[in-house]
Amino acid sequence: MKPLFTVLFLFMIQVFSAQEEAFANGVFNFEENKSQKIFTDWARVRESPDENSQILDSLQTNQQVLILKKEDKVLKLGERSANWYKISYQKRNTISEGYIWGGNLSIGYRNKNGYDFLFGLLRTVDKKDKKFNESYKQNIAAIKIVEGNTLIDEAAFETGSGESLSFATFNIESNHKLKNVEFTLKATVSGEACGIAAYDQYLLFKDKKLIPLPQLMNVGDADVYYHSEEFIFPNDKGGIPNGFIFKMKEMERDENDKEKKKQSSKTYVWNGDSFQPK
Repeated sequence: MKPLFTVLFLFMIQVFSAQEEAFANGVFNFEENKSQKIFTDWARVRESPDENSQILDSLQTNQQVLILKKEDKVLKLGERSANWYKISYQKRNTISEGYIWGGNLSIGYRNKNGYDFLFGLLRTVDKKDKKFNESYKQNIAAIKIVEGNTLIDEAAFETGSGESLSFATFNIESNHKLKNVEFTLKATVSGEACGIAAYDQYLLFKDKKLIPLPQLMNVGDADVYYHSEEFIFPNDKGGIPNGFIFKMKEMERDENDKEKKKQSSKTYVWNGDSFQPK
């Protein structure tokens, strides 16, 4: 019976491995016949959809590519999991084709005032939870300002992983009446199920620089519990001049179906160049 158990054990490993390999983060789901932008610098273009296949070329950040086909094969690097894509692109007046890993593409991009703003995931790093003395893997995202092929500025920040990477949005907002700020960028990743956290990252754009604000996290499960965080800017109801207010609300139902609520707030002062807690 031992050989049979061994065979079954190996079979189960293969099944679980295949299931893991087949899963890709939703933020890296790119449509065919749509243009995308390279996010990571010198992203490799390969002969086939495989990390060990021949390297045909490498592309700089902000290079525009056309998605020709989404391949079934998925590659997971750290906590980033994405399909391979067949692409075409123009470089030095030559149109070429090849395959690229979806994790090298921007998950959102915008253009304003002559600059391209790219949102994507940079890498996964190992971190230590001091409270529980355990290690865990943390995704690092970033916003890049690019003019042509020149990187003007970059701001990195932590972001979600797993099911929190089902969707992503990236938008340009007003300056929210903050002194000397040209406009505000907002990058969001979120899940599609209850109990999966969403993360909002605001960045102020000023003098070709990005200034990240504290990250916001929101999560909830129907009417059982919720945790919400938001900023109240000067142009919002209840806002204050030259500053912004962080507000947190929390609710949880206990075993007797009674609501336990918490809330807190923190004010930040903006002096036109930087912010600090009041």
